[in-house]
Amino acid sequence: MYHQLLLITHLLAATIWVGGHLFLSLRFLPEALKKKDVTIIQNFKDKFEPIGMPALIVLATTGILMAYDYDITITKWFSFTDAIEKVVSLKLILFLLTVGLAVNAQLFLFPKLTSKSLPKAAVQIILVTLIGVTMLVLGSLVRIGGL
Repeated sequence: MYHQLLLITHLLAATIWVGGHLFLSLRFLPEALKKKDVTIIQNFKDKFEPIGMPALIVLATTGILMAYDYDITITKWFSFTDAIEKVVSLKLILFLLTVGLAVNAQLFLFPKLTSKSLPKAAVQIILVTLIGVTMLVLGSLVRIGGL
């Protein structure tokens, strides 16, 4: 039952995180690029961050707890020895990349966002979205035994 509760919580957080980025990438980003209007992205960011960032923290926490439930402890991370551990390690690498991109966005990209720098923001938004979808697919592979 414990694992099932972790999984449900993880999936709800993934729905917020990945769904929010898909919505941003598919609905708001094309409009912002077409109009060269950074306020479209900034308005979305301001509304999404209060639920998106906690969702990312929940994803990390529940993901690590589920890894431990599968006996993939920190000492086994990045050893790529068993099928589930491969999934966990790849998801951890992608998570760290996501955190790096989030820090870059918060400190460098969004404070100076202009219509001229909007294409750079678009690349980062699409990258974070693709990483999120990839992590979702990797997580689904656990159900069939991993990689």
